[in-house]
Amino acid sequence: MPLTRRSFIAASLAAAAQRKTVVEIHGDRFHINGKPTYAGRTWKGHRIEGLLLNTRMVQGTFDDENRETVSRWAYPDTGKWDAERNTREFLAAMPEWRSHGVLGITVNLQGGSPQGYSKEQPWRNSAIAPDGSLKPAYMARMERILDRADELGMVVIFGIFYFGQDEHLQGDDAVRRAVRAAATWLRERAYTNVLIEIANECDNRSYEQPLIQAARIDTLLRLCKSWAPSFPVSASYNGGSIPTSNLVKEADFLLIHGNGVKEPPHIAEMVRRTRQVVGYRPMPILFNEDDHFDFDKPENNFVAAISEGASWGYFDPGESNYRDGYQCPPVNWGVNTERKRGFFRLAAEMAGAEAAPRP
Repeated sequence: MPLTRRSFIAASLAAAAQRKTVVEIHGDRFHINGKPTYAGRTWKGHRIEGLLLNTRMVQGTFDDENRETVSRWAYPDTGKWDAERNTREFLAAMPEWRSHGVLGITVNLQGGSPQGYSKEQPWRNSAIAPDGSLKPAYMARMERILDRADELGMVVIFGIFYFGQDEHLQGDDAVRRAVRAAATWLRERAYTNVLIEIANECDNRSYEQPLIQAARIDTLLRLCKSWAPSFPVSASYNGGSIPTSNLVKEADFLLIHGNGVKEPPHIAEMVRRTRQVVGYRPMPILFNEDDHFDFDKPENNFVAAISEGASWGYFDPGESNYRDGYQCPPVNWGVNTERKRGFFRLAAEMAGAEAAPRP
């Protein structure tokens, strides 16, 4: 039987009533369920209250539709890639991340480079079809992740576009259709724990779709808010880049990246410069990608960000073996390397969480 408008509204209200995690923005702080995150918490004189400690986990729904490249992601124990296994193991690891005080994860409908950094990306990993519609299998995996995050009290930074995959979209109409489809999908399921990231690094020169690029990204923010007005919306920028004014005027929070920023004082300077952009008013500033670590040192990018009242996010492309990190399939989603343990240890300390990474 087709779903009528009345039954659809009833179903949406019922879903909303069952949600456990509500994220809101009050000034420059994040709130969850009516209270600031990490309420009352400070660390070494720095305010933690209102921040969103987070980690980049964009391959949670990863798959590869290119038969010529899918074998690259084979699990060592089976010799095959398995998208369902990837998401299943992702879900199993989420409580451990949460137990260390990490409240935010970034996912993306088009993932990210499964090699960490790639000049060419021949694989086909996208929940978005060329015409802008959404693929059911990908979205089923995404739904499980968002539902689990809601159960755990976690916030999902929900990315739509990635510059390694946008080339397959059929122009502006497909781009608009994808934003509308994603916004509608979130709205229909009445998610209350989601922040929308229209595009990962919208100023990246590799984007082929003009509408996704920084000069026009504000158009997509306005469209998204018209279709899903209850969801905070933004887009991120390349490592070391400062958001452009056209986005700042439309965004509900600001996303910047620390990739390539080797000196922690420059991270702090990025936050200060972002607050000076025309159009800025009190709103959260959040790093949701940074591949510089030094977690055992008193000065690092993580500490520099929070010293300026900005949230920070861990991006791990792996160490000697790409697959050691969270970016590169087949991913071990556990806290299984010293680098991961360093991040989660410091996050737990800042958040006042009791958990400590297991050896």
